[in-house]
Amino acid sequence: MGEQKKISIVGVPMDLGQIRRGVDMGPSAMRYAGLIEGLKNQGFQVVDYGDITIHRSTNGTNQEQKLRNLQEVIKVSEQLCSELDEAIQKRGFPLVLGGDHSISIGSIAGIAKHYKNLGVIWYDAHADLNTAETSPSGNIHGMPLAINLGLGHKLLTNIGGYSPKVKPENIIIIGARSIDDGERRLIKEKGITVFTMHEIDRRGMTAVMEEAIDYLAKRTDGVHLSFDLDAIDPIYAPGVGTPVFGGVTYRESHLAMELLAESELITSAEFVEVNPILDDKNTTADVAIELVASLLGKQLL
Repeated sequence: MGEQKKISIVGVPMDLGQIRRGVDMGPSAMRYAGLIEGLKNQGFQVVDYGDITIHRSTNGTNQEQKLRNLQEVIKVSEQLCSELDEAIQKRGFPLVLGGDHSISIGSIAGIAKHYKNLGVIWYDAHADLNTAETSPSGNIHGMPLAINLGLGHKLLTNIGGYSPKVKPENIIIIGARSIDDGERRLIKEKGITVFTMHEIDRRGMTAVMEEAIDYLAKRTDGVHLSFDLDAIDPIYAPGVGTPVFGGVTYRESHLAMELLAESELITSAEFVEVNPILDDKNTTADVAIELVASLLGKQLL
């Protein structure tokens, strides 16, 4: 992060990208867990822009191209895009609190316009590379990475007025263990780097993160971290909408964040899919804010 000491927080209490209620309370849960106080104690100037207003549709599911809540997701994405654009112009480090993972359509749209070659670390149990054609569910939170690559519904890929936001060779997925057939084909076709749980188990988190950091440092002029709490094994982070057993441990995730902090590579971040309704005593929000602290350089000694 260099000299930049201002953190700009934007909450996106959106649950429209999927069907399980509760993830809209994620930003509140993370604030309640002491996020802002913790960052101030770390010496940051924190500007909290509050939460983007989400208007829930009264007309039920939007069936257009099998995409659930399409118009509402577009509206929120455009608003988030312009808020982050403004935050970066005011020289703040954008920290976005989700909400389901469809929020990254708006966040990356607002961030990528400030970089020639934005890199993305997608820390997630899922690849989120579905399109309307390949999606088993029509849930937009399974599509944001494809949309940021310029694949999918034009109204979504053109958020912020440009497309694509990211090049496939500038993306690294970490922690994947649930990948659909269509996503697998796309990963091979586009040559996207994926460190699955198999790689993390086999080589260790240090080797995986060092390789990811080295790879992106050579290619990018900024790196956005998109951290889905379901990357972490549900033993440690139970409050997520689509838990997949056999995930990254709490300690491995801390190590990953510490290595990213040391690298000073990360220029923006989002933490998504915290669902307090499915949680146990706000554990998952607590985990999220501890990981934010590590990412932003909190050290034990």
